[in-house]
Amino acid sequence: MGGTGAGGGEMARAGKEKNTVEQPADANMIPIYIMNKLYYVPDGLTIMRAMEHAGYRLVRGVGCRGGFCGACATTYRVEGAYRLHMALACQDLAVPNMHLTQLPYFPARKATYNLEEIADPALQVMTLYPELANCMGCNTCNKACPQGLKVMEYVAAMLRGDLEEAAELSFDCVMCGLCTARCPAEITQYQAAMYARRAYGRFSSPRPRHLDERLTELREGKFAAEVEGLTKLDAAALKKLYVSRDMETPTGGFAKAVGK
Repeated sequence: MGGTGAGGGEMARAGKEKNTVEQPADANMIPIYIMNKLYYVPDGLTIMRAMEHAGYRLVRGVGCRGGFCGACATTYRVEGAYRLHMALACQDLAVPNMHLTQLPYFPARKATYNLEEIADPALQVMTLYPELANCMGCNTCNKACPQGLKVMEYVAAMLRGDLEEAAELSFDCVMCGLCTARCPAEITQYQAAMYARRAYGRFSSPRPRHLDERLTELREGKFAAEVEGLTKLDAAALKKLYVSRDMETPTGGFAKAVGK
């Protein structure tokens, strides 16, 4: 979340203070509270769009807008209920009477390491993140994850030294930090999982043959002429080339262009 202003929770209002008075006659408007201030926004908007409709200009806490970057971590509670909800603002819809705030950054610990200097990657994870051993198995991290990942399970995999399983279970992590924000053991799950994925890729994952082949082709300059040709095309020609390229379809095989 962001904007211009002091501190890590910067947000700037774009325009005059408004939208905080009586409920509009339009039945499609719903009340939401952003940092304990009331606004009315159209029903059906994502949390991010609702904030922008309320007049916030997002500078921090916004990125891909597609649920991939994890920048828009948000926590909210619906009035009258005790439960805290964790969400990505670009994905989850605003609901009536929600009280929300964003967590564009959580001050979690991040260990530093050099993969080339690690002798035993499975043991090293406990040296880098010894707090993993404090896991209570409470399942709070699983409930907090907006991606629905099995966070507690990949922590258990790292404790067993199974980096392959940890890498697989955490593969879709967007590094939003909401698991860490809720963890009573103060474990930095997502940073430890990043190490697991990097270590597994470096030490255990089979190196794909086609990658070596393509790197060799690049070093030999096989595509140099094509790349040089692309740099000389204008925007229209590049777009035409892009939409007519060979594309792999979800069911296998290739299609020539979008919609064909």
